[in-house]
Amino acid sequence: MTSKTQKLLSLLDGQPVIPVLKIERAADAVPLARALARGGLRAIEITLRTEEALEAIRRVAGEVEDSIVGAGTILNARQFEQAEAAGSKFIVSPGLTRELVAAGAASQVPLLPGTITPGEIMGALEAGLDFLKFFPAEQAGGAAFLKALASPIAGVKFCPTGGISARNAGDYLALPNVVCIGGSWVAPDDMVKAGDWAGIEALAAEANKLRR
Repeated sequence: MTSKTQKLLSLLDGQPVIPVLKIERAADAVPLARALARGGLRAIEITLRTEEALEAIRRVAGEVEDSIVGAGTILNARQFEQAEAAGSKFIVSPGLTRELVAAGAASQVPLLPGTITPGEIMGALEAGLDFLKFFPAEQAGGAAFLKALASPIAGVKFCPTGGISARNAGDYLALPNVVCIGGSWVAPDDMVKAGDWAGIEALAAEANKLRR
C-alpha cells in the first residue's frame, strides 16, 4: 500500500458512502456539506460538472470544518491543479491517463482514478496506484464483476461509483476489495433545490449505517 493510498484511506476514515454531488448553485454548497456531515458523511465529492463547482469547493473547504471535500470528474492536469488550488483534499477521475498520473505524482493531494478492465487496473498498479474508483459500476458488470477481480488482482481496493443506490449498496460493501462506494442518492437534486437540509441529513444518516 502506497503512502498516498494510506492518506486517502485516512481521509475517508471508514465512511461507507461518499456523496457524489453536482452543485448548480455555489450558495447551496455550505449548507449541503453541513447537512451531510451532521448525518455522518464528512467526506464528499463535488464534481466539476457545473460552472459553480470550483467555487462550491472553495466555500466548503473554507467554511465547513467538519467536511473533507474532494473534487470529481477531473479529466486533465489543468482541472487537477484548479481543484487543488480550490482546496480539494482528494481528486477523483472517471479514468486514468498519463497526464493525470503525472499530475498526481507531482501533488500531495491523492488521486482516485477510475478503472474498469483488468488491463486498466494493472496499468494503475504500474503507476503506483492501488486504491481505485470502479466506474461506471453497474454498467460495467456491477458487484459480480468486482467480486471476480478480488482473487486474481488481490491487494487492489475499490470505490465503485455509478448506478449505485440504497437498494444495491450492500452488495458492493460486502465485497472484500471494496472500501466504500460513491453515490448521489443521499443528496437528490430536488431536495437540494428545495433546501431540504434536514431531509438530506436523514438520508446521510441512513447511508452511514451501511457499514461493511
